[in-house]
Amino acid sequence: MQGIVQADKLYCERDDRVLFEQLSFAVESGEILHIKGPNGAGKTTLLRRIVGLSWVVDGTITWGADFSADGQQPDGQRFWYLAHRPAVTLQLTPLENLAFSVALHNADVDESLLWQALDTVGLRGYEDVPSGSLSAGQQRRVALSKLYLDLPDVRLWVLDEPFTALDVSAVAQLEKRIEAFADTGGSVIMTSHHGLNHTAVRELQIGVRP
Repeated sequence: MQGIVQADKLYCERDDRVLFEQLSFAVESGEILHIKGPNGAGKTTLLRRIVGLSWVVDGTITWGADFSADGQQPDGQRFWYLAHRPAVTLQLTPLENLAFSVALHNADVDESLLWQALDTVGLRGYEDVPSGSLSAGQQRRVALSKLYLDLPDVRLWVLDEPFTALDVSAVAQLEKRIEAFADTGGSVIMTSHHGLNHTAVRELQIGVRP
């Protein structure tokens, strides 16, 4: 299996309290790393460090050659990062938000596939509505719609609590999509209080100290 990213001896302290230390792990292709821990354990901080958006976590993160030119900073076109709060521009419609996300990846995607992705997440009829008019769950679906596009260069998903604000059917749909992505060799690093039952899942517990 191909190595995607490796973390070595990560350390994070907040307000004179150690959240985690000596934290090491590796993620390979086709693997789902499920990071678990109580609220305030540093899960979001860890994800932001992995994708290069925060440097408050000490330690070393090394990327595979297919994901980074120097092994340190990941190529943003190789992964999707979905934060705990959906990165949705409220003035734009769901279709415009999705098209913008694709453009940032320099991908050439037919507009019909964008409509199909929005339809898949239950936004048929809302494609041209300003996202600020949508509910929290619908805005979450706008952010998640990019996961239903098959961009060949995107081989890693980094997801922070992706099931938040979703109803039962949407949760089940996303579970299947994550598992299908792993089955095709894609890798997922995610935080969630919701469990996944799949052979590719490996759990990493943080924030539990004696």
